[in-house]
Amino acid sequence: MLLVEDDPVVQAALVHALTDLGHDVCAVGTAVAALREAGTREPDLVILDLGLPDLDGVAALRMLRGISDVPVIIATARGGESSVVGSLNAGADDYIVKPFSAEHLAARINALLRRTAGSARTDHPDLVTVGELRVDLAQRQVFRADQPVALSRREFDLLAYLARRPNRVVPRRELFQAVWGQPYLGDDKTIDVHVSWLRSKLGETAAKPRHLHTVRGVGFKLVAPE
Repeated sequence: MLLVEDDPVVQAALVHALTDLGHDVCAVGTAVAALREAGTREPDLVILDLGLPDLDGVAALRMLRGISDVPVIIATARGGESSVVGSLNAGADDYIVKPFSAEHLAARINALLRRTAGSARTDHPDLVTVGELRVDLAQRQVFRADQPVALSRREFDLLAYLARRPNRVVPRRELFQAVWGQPYLGDDKTIDVHVSWLRSKLGETAAKPRHLHTVRGVGFKLVAPE
């Protein structure tokens, strides 16, 4: 499981307690590290603090939901109703307020894992179709007009993130943080380069886009051609 907690004392205590209870725990202290680990390790569960140093936990949760359906427990000192409701609406599966005992957290973990074990989560279907594009999220394959399209890992992640949000303009900052797992500094050309490569493989150009459109000054969107 992935533990996202920036307080080193709390983090160490939780890692020790959860390890003693038989869990394999990977601990990180920032939202960026959490998104990177979630994208590479595919944990069975995430415990997420909201008060992170680089990004608010709710924003991090929304980005996590763009790349993973992993069960998430919010573990935070914020006990207000608006925080609880906002977190659940953003995609959290459970919410626990600090301070709590390791036994209490373990009980929440076990209950959530029982609910999700063996069930196919349907927040995002395994197969997404946008116009001529068919994106198989489970097999990490893309087809255009039933012809396979060979993409790099990053190109696929970029397309998949947009395909899950058809017709929605995805801001550059959100896209960079979710797909690359790094803070967006505003002048990085990485997104533009990968979008250019992706367009080329989809048989499109920036001048004549069909599926992948640039919204100048904002971001990108994936649409079905008219």
